[in-house]
Amino acid sequence: MSLADHLAARIQADGPMSVAAYMAECLLHPRFGYYTTRDPLGAKGDFTTAPEISQMFGELIGLALAQCWLDQGAPAPFTLAELGPGRGTLMADLLRATRGVPGFHAAMQLRLVEASPKLRRIQARTLNAYAPEWLDTAEALPDQPLLLVANEFFDALPVRQFIRSGDHWSEKRIGLTGGTLAFGLSPAAPQPALDHRLQDTQEGDLVEICDAAAPVIQAIAARIAAHGGAALIADYGDWRALGDTLQALRAHEPADPLQAPGEADLTAHVDFEALAMAAKSKGCAFTRLTPQGVFLERLGITDRARALAAPLQGEPLETLIAAHRRLTHPDEMGNLFKILGLYPSTAASPPGLNP
Repeated sequence: MSLADHLAARIQADGPMSVAAYMAECLLHPRFGYYTTRDPLGAKGDFTTAPEISQMFGELIGLALAQCWLDQGAPAPFTLAELGPGRGTLMADLLRATRGVPGFHAAMQLRLVEASPKLRRIQARTLNAYAPEWLDTAEALPDQPLLLVANEFFDALPVRQFIRSGDHWSEKRIGLTGGTLAFGLSPAAPQPALDHRLQDTQEGDLVEICDAAAPVIQAIAARIAAHGGAALIADYGDWRALGDTLQALRAHEPADPLQAPGEADLTAHVDFEALAMAAKSKGCAFTRLTPQGVFLERLGITDRARALAAPLQGEPLETLIAAHRRLTHPDEMGNLFKILGLYPSTAASPPGLNP
């Protein structure tokens, strides 16, 4: 049996499924799920993230979080956490960059929120020296000061899609047409969660909502509001979601989301307004949404690139220059990716971001 067979049987038994249910099955099915069966990163995988492009990304994230820790009185102990740590590359760079911060490593307790058994094994090899603890959910984070990073985590959470019809909404669903997976629409109905979107949408507009994101953000925000710390969230998306952003990526190329389920990465753009409002509901402050390129330039990525470039020549130098451009240039990741910071209302905002 394949995942496509499993999905077809489920649809035949229960009827068409939401886009969110489809994404969850494709990404996290215990036997066939994309994240549960493979290492998706790098040249041999399906996509490459900022930490895999250059060490500079993780280094600057680490120094920004360490500055938050110092600004808040260097609390000890504290949790240093990452959501969806991939291969552990970002965290390894972060930890290397913060070795010189007095007391930081002695006070930290490293915790990784990771659903994939395969990726946990890779993270263990990368980060074994720091005695990490793995958690299944953000809700399992302890009640203590929290410094957290989430890079390309929220884009992989399942979204539901709704198309406006008058003052009601039809949900986009996935069923079978001639035995093949196909999109369809549910009858239009009121959606109280989307009442506020009647002000900025028109007939036929598509809006995505991510029900899974709020509990994660609220768990993080509650700990930061109560005990101190900060979170840096890096992802692609915008302040408010509009339009169909569901996409599949396979071997670094766009693919049909309904073809070969479980064999491609599925993501959707992040609605940062929803994240910020969920954090606010727990008494946590949030920063202005900032393009990744601006954030990294404010933290000094160009100076860091020059320092790394000094002993290089030839291909290694060209690779470094290309990495700097890819992370920061508006035509590359610089504008596509955004940074949202969370912090206590009584503290300074994280470096590189404005309140």
